[in-house]
Amino acid sequence: MQIIAFDFGTKKIGVAVGQTSTYTSSPLLIIKNKDGKVNWEEINKLINEWNPELIIVGKPLNMDGTDSEIMKKVDRFFKKLKSLHHARYEYIDERLTTFEAKQILAENKNNNIDANAAKILIENWFEINRQK
Repeated sequence: MQIIAFDFGTKKIGVAVGQTSTYTSSPLLIIKNKDGKVNWEEINKLINEWNPELIIVGKPLNMDGTDSEIMKKVDRFFKKLKSLHHARYEYIDERLTTFEAKQILAENKNNNIDANAAKILIENWFEINRQK
């Protein structure tokens, strides 16, 4: 199954892709928002190109498990995504994914933090779903 993950941010959105047949994932790109608005044209183009069966969106929770301040914007993003493409959609807890991505990238001298955070979302989904 083809998977796309989005790590939503107000300025940019990290994107990664994954494949359940190989249980692999890769950071893909960063989509920059335009004038504070989501770049839906680029997202729609990307979804049509990859034709995923599952779309994962990082759920920004506080460390105590409550919704973070950005959660309302992420909910709107999630609902709009669902209207663009027929696929299965899931949230996945994204606590510490950006921190983990920064650690990995510091070791590799790379600055693609948002796309790598999205990659970690897919890896976390793999881990959760392998145990089922």
